[in-house]
Amino acid sequence: MPTGALPAASRDADDGAAPLAPRARLLPSLAAVYRAQLSRARVARIPLLFVATFQSIGIMVLMRGVVDGGSEARAVVAGSTVLVVAFVALNLLAQYFGQLRAGGGLDHYATLPVPPAAVVLGAAGAYASFTVPGTAVTAVAGSLLFGLPLGQLWILAAVVPLAGAALAGLGAALGLLAPRQELATLLGQLGMSAALLLGVLPAERLPGPIGWARDLLPSTYGVEALARTFEPRPDWAAVAGDLAVCGVVGVVSLAVATWAYRRAAVR
Repeated sequence: MPTGALPAASRDADDGAAPLAPRARLLPSLAAVYRAQLSRARVARIPLLFVATFQSIGIMVLMRGVVDGGSEARAVVAGSTVLVVAFVALNLLAQYFGQLRAGGGLDHYATLPVPPAAVVLGAAGAYASFTVPGTAVTAVAGSLLFGLPLGQLWILAAVVPLAGAALAGLGAALGLLAPRQELATLLGQLGMSAALLLGVLPAERLPGPIGWARDLLPSTYGVEALARTFEPRPDWAAVAGDLAVCGVVGVVSLAVATWAYRRAAVR
């Protein structure tokens, strides 16, 4: 060049200070992580989804010999349906994040220019939406088995994402906060067992202290919302209240999971 001046890009390259690419926005990052996780879950988790659905239908068949109808039948069908969500969104997601942390997979995500919330929300959303076929099959099978009406099952469109968000956030937090992968698996199994025992069994048959523990479980409110819709005249205000509780718990649990992801990623 006629002058000794260098272009700006050359000066930046010589100084070793090349500009970094801008950080990806939340929504595009969330969509990309969601699609990737959904594709992975579809390949690896389909057999487990069959197990979750078969397990819930088997529980209803067993309870059919004990429960005749009424509020107890509604509780059994609603609890078994939400149990599919708990099996996948809570149990499997706790195991996934525990494995990801133990195997160094969080280091890969930490190098990507995506917000931490996109990783947690994308994985949680993929696992929660993966439960839709199983919950629909379980709800229909249970309604036919116990003679419950099918007309209000559209409420699953609200119950699955809201209960799924609450349980997925809890599962992700357990997997990320557990110091060892084996402990994350254990906590996920215990959470699913709690959803089974406290959600499927009718509330009026539980002792007082166990009933209080049931009220602390996020899946309880999804069970209650679904069970109310099986009544001849559903109390839609109560249904909306239960779903609102699921939504609030979902926001809080996903926020805790995002904080736990940041904490685990920087270690």
